[in-house]
Amino acid sequence: MNKNEKFVITINRELGSGGRTVGRKLAEKLGVEYYDKAVIQTLTDKYNLSVEEIERLKGRNHSWWAELRRALFESNGKAATANYTLAVPGDKPFEPTSQEMYQVERQILNGIAENESCVVAGRLGFFVFHTHPNHLNVLIQASMPFRVERVMRKQNVTEEEARKTIEKVDQMRENYVKEYAKTSRYDTRNYDLVISADGNTEDQIVDIILQYINNSSK
Repeated sequence: MNKNEKFVITINRELGSGGRTVGRKLAEKLGVEYYDKAVIQTLTDKYNLSVEEIERLKGRNHSWWAELRRALFESNGKAATANYTLAVPGDKPFEPTSQEMYQVERQILNGIAENESCVVAGRLGFFVFHTHPNHLNVLIQASMPFRVERVMRKQNVTEEEARKTIEKVDQMRENYVKEYAKTSRYDTRNYDLVISADGNTEDQIVDIILQYINNSSK
């Protein structure tokens, strides 16, 4: 990946690995925006976006993404992210993604990549951008004890609750990938770089990714 040209970095991560924080920190280091489910959900909810609505925006205005992007940013220049935390079973993040929602997200992601460099967490980024001329796909994993401890600490839940949440989210995300990408999220052939969070801080993982990018840019 060449960081001196328009690029897309996708971060796929296991729940409890710290991948979401890594994605945000990486975006800050590179001076680009970070997009995840919370940001995209904020946009689609605010404007009730559908595939038809996006097509209408495209037909009316070639800079349709620039127009929508402005709605995502507050006066301080930061993305207006939603309050997106780990959910308990039954909350909205566990609801299956419809074909319509997938297509909306895909069009939004493609609009982002056409106009700017960015870091994208989840949302099948590794699949959506697999033909992008300048992309890097990263998978961040961790052992189950590491993940359970982190979820317990972050969410103030018991070990049993943390493990159940992890198992449910793992299955949900695997089903999502199999449904729309026809592959497994655990297939390392989908990624350029696979990193274990065990024994690494979030900042160290960011440094590993940056070093990989710098080496590949030479």
